[in-house]
Amino acid sequence: MPRLFTALEIPRNAAMSLSLLRGGLPGARWIDVENYHITLRFIGDVDNRTADEIVDRLDRIDRSQFELSLTGTGSFGSKKPHSVWAGVTQPPELYELQGEIERICQRIGLPADQRKFMPHVTLARLRSSRLDDVVHYLSGRGNFHTQPFTVGRFVLLSSRDSVGGGPYRTEEIFPLSDYSEDYNFPSADIHPAESVW
Repeated sequence: MPRLFTALEIPRNAAMSLSLLRGGLPGARWIDVENYHITLRFIGDVDNRTADEIVDRLDRIDRSQFELSLTGTGSFGSKKPHSVWAGVTQPPELYELQGEIERICQRIGLPADQRKFMPHVTLARLRSSRLDDVVHYLSGRGNFHTQPFTVGRFVLLSSRDSVGGGPYRTEEIFPLSDYSEDYNFPSADIHPAESVW
């Protein structure tokens, strides 16, 4: 069974801006541009019945589209950094959507996510990067920001045969109201998949 999570995709223009942040950090394993996303809720490995129930419940979410932008950079792991990320503006609609997905997952019987939701786009996973190098990398990129973009949908993604960072497969798409087909994504290869369960 694939490992599942819900996420927001990053439109092409914002993804291209993110790609300019690649490089200049020894020990970084950079995320491929087509795999940039904002995780809303990690679900994990579930059986087919639970996966079907998750899709059914997520499909009932009725929320409006909203705007956000990417801004700033940072790292996780204060003394021993393990990843670097780009930040996300935090409109209330983002937290409301994430909160509803979290409640759905708990009603289905999944354990509560113990981590506080901190929206971000992972740029790289770090292997033995020195703290000084990470500080230097971030100090030159703190003013990063993108133009606002409209979030018109969220997706259910799966990952296989990987230790984070992709490749990801789009299993289901959940439009938000006022959804427009004009949303452009970094890779033309990412299509809604037929159900795998």
